[in-house]
Amino acid sequence: MDTGLLIGTVLAVQANYYEVQLDLKNCRGVTSIPQVLLCTRRTRLKKVGQYVMVGDHVIIEEVDWSGARGAIAEVLPRTSEFDRPAIANVSQVLLLFAVAEPPLEPYQLSKFLVKAESKSLNLILCLNKSDLISSSEQESLGRRLSEWGYQALFVSVYQQQNIEVLAQYLQDQVTVVAGASGVGKSSLINLLIPGVKLRVGEVSGKLSRGRHTTRHVELFELPHGGLLADTPGFNQPDLDCSPEELAYFFPEIRRKLLVTSCRFSNCLHRDEPDCVVRGNWERYDHYLCFLELAITHKIHLQKQGDPEPKVKLKTKEKGKKQYEPKLEIKKYRRASRKTQLQKLQQLCQDSDDLNELT
Repeated sequence: MDTGLLIGTVLAVQANYYEVQLDLKNCRGVTSIPQVLLCTRRTRLKKVGQYVMVGDHVIIEEVDWSGARGAIAEVLPRTSEFDRPAIANVSQVLLLFAVAEPPLEPYQLSKFLVKAESKSLNLILCLNKSDLISSSEQESLGRRLSEWGYQALFVSVYQQQNIEVLAQYLQDQVTVVAGASGVGKSSLINLLIPGVKLRVGEVSGKLSRGRHTTRHVELFELPHGGLLADTPGFNQPDLDCSPEELAYFFPEIRRKLLVTSCRFSNCLHRDEPDCVVRGNWERYDHYLCFLELAITHKIHLQKQGDPEPKVKLKTKEKGKKQYEPKLEIKKYRRASRKTQLQKLQQLCQDSDDLNELT
């Protein structure tokens, strides 16, 4: 049985087990094989701290075809990476919010948008439960978001409005669904992928907030090609960008800086003179709040210090790239005889110089 190099995509991670969907194009001369294997991780990867994420492209070894099992031997280089939710190799972000139940919170939406912008991926802004507001309210909200720099797609999972339009954006892409709890992420995936049957929660009437039902990240295959990732609900994403980068994650600021520039190249658009960004635009207060968070994050990193990576990316033959373990620095390595001799000679020279002076 010649299967060649077995490559697959991690669909789900639970405890120390990984569901891996095989790339069947790499399975030559094999018929009737399982499309998904339940895999473990090589001990070597664990020792060097090479963790495996949902969405990772991995190389599989020691396959037990009858038991549909295998072992992940190597993690291929990632094109993108999210820390929260933990997922790799995403090509676009579907940011899902509700226009009502729970009500749309501009500050919360803005924070999600900035986080998505920081990943330099294609962004789809989708507003669910549009059947709960009038057409005039939709137009008003659409104009408002257009001033922010985004064209929103209004959908209704309940009435199945614009779902086919959304499905076209998702075809042949690896899309991560992000958004606050209770906006309908699981309901949307159930509609897009019949048979998934994700658990759906209700919105708290007292707090007007959703209860998250997704417990872990998982990729689902779309009927017409592509993968869709459901992610655990959370109230706010982390902003881990630097203060200098933050401005470029606001389309409004990018438009202003295309026309003219600030007086100082390192302008943070706060109190600096001749700043072209500072002014009366809706999300400027959001920017100032996020700037304080970014400054606090930068100070925290400086105090903490950058952690030493345990793996390194090396380029092999024919431009092939792969991760390899990075050897730990030996802090207490014994000095070589040559080094010891050089130090002794330097001490003697310093002693002779001191005697000449006295």
